[in-house]
Amino acid sequence: MKAHRACRATALPVSMLAALALGGCLVGPNYKAPTAPAPPAYSDDGHNGDWAAAKPADATDRGAWWAIYQDTELNDLEQRCATANQSIAAALHAYEQAHDLVRENRAALYPTVSIGGSATRNRLSENKPLLPTHAANDYWDFLIPLNISWEPDLWGGIRRQIESSTASAQASAADLANTRLDLQGMLAVTYLQIRGIDLQAQLLRSTIDAYTQTLQLTQDLRRGGLDTELDVQQATAQLEEARAQLVDLGVQRAQYEHAIAVLAGAPATGFHIAEQPLAGDPPSVPTGIPSELLERRPDIAAAERRVASANALIGVAKSAYYPTVTLGAEGGVESDAASQVFKAASTEWNAGPSVNELLYDAGRRKAQMDYAVAQREQATALYREQVLLAFRDVEDQLSALRVLADEAQVEQRAVDAAKRSTELSTLRYRRGLAPYLEVLTNQTIELTDERDAASLVARRIVASAQLQMALGGGWSAAQLPSN
Repeated sequence: MKAHRACRATALPVSMLAALALGGCLVGPNYKAPTAPAPPAYSDDGHNGDWAAAKPADATDRGAWWAIYQDTELNDLEQRCATANQSIAAALHAYEQAHDLVRENRAALYPTVSIGGSATRNRLSENKPLLPTHAANDYWDFLIPLNISWEPDLWGGIRRQIESSTASAQASAADLANTRLDLQGMLAVTYLQIRGIDLQAQLLRSTIDAYTQTLQLTQDLRRGGLDTELDVQQATAQLEEARAQLVDLGVQRAQYEHAIAVLAGAPATGFHIAEQPLAGDPPSVPTGIPSELLERRPDIAAAERRVASANALIGVAKSAYYPTVTLGAEGGVESDAASQVFKAASTEWNAGPSVNELLYDAGRRKAQMDYAVAQREQATALYREQVLLAFRDVEDQLSALRVLADEAQVEQRAVDAAKRSTELSTLRYRRGLAPYLEVLTNQTIELTDERDAASLVARRIVASAQLQMALGGGWSAAQLPSN
């Protein structure tokens, strides 16, 4: 670590201290953003790239990223989450605390002024040594003191502390944005999963209708002596099993509804989302250039700001090596009679600078310096790890979207084949050319394939939402407060 520039403590006239406080030395290293891995492009089978300087600034803002799904109810729920979610409210108050700490540290740049007042009745011992012969034993003491004290920031310790707390407040603001992204993303994913359940329910209702017709056919054939009671019971069992699957979906749907109620800041009791099945392919999500879009993630911005905060604390620790200079003045009025307090003869004052330098501390300041440097290195490692995790998140979802799209095509071919097989076996059964077991087997395969296909519709859209979360949603590091 290299210091900014060395400062020498010299005897200076009091008239120069104010100028030095405003333009004095600033010890400690100036901040330089750490490097981070930046692959040239995304891929789902690994990525390589050089290390590039971190620049958490991207003015492009996608805003409400969930609007891409064109669902008014989802849009409304996301707005409610932003304003009523209690975890977001708690994160907001955490940022407010960090911002207030910046204001507190800035106040240290200015003098402190205090005033008081007292009125005391005193009695001196008549046997007190050296008591003046004509001194009064009993008297009043009326005192109004005024104190002014200022510690000029000659070495930059206070300014470095302000720099550190400002970066910490910005990290807290990024934490707030990350909390909002996580919770609103969780709401979007849960909402889309509910829509996926609705698609499953729609499929099961259609299947129940088909199974009901098959049962009616089996019963008709049984009455005509062309089928057995065994086939009727098998058709009945198959129908009731489909109905049971439909009922079972209600449990998971209710749990998802309750989760969304909490995310939206509403009681779970009475909360309901109208049924609306998913349809179609997931919308296209632009990924852009990794070095740009991943800088939109608030968790990366928070980690980078914590590196800056830790770096400034090195300067705070280094400033402890230099003398402490304090400018002070005390004054006021004092009298033994209330009527004389505010007269000129009652005034008293003293003023002057004081300098204090620690000569020996058994290595305490050196330990504090080493601790501050280690903190910065830890924050840098955590920042780089966060960047790697962010790229992993994006690659995971890109892979999921590609693989699930391929799987959906294969599964659709399986559904088409199963439907055709069921049609042929049913026709053969009607004509007495095949047993009911053949129809039962093909209908079971068809339902399984259709449910798998419906599940893939939901998984693909959920993956698109998770990709947008991995890309930072609609957040921009340009939104960080300057404090």
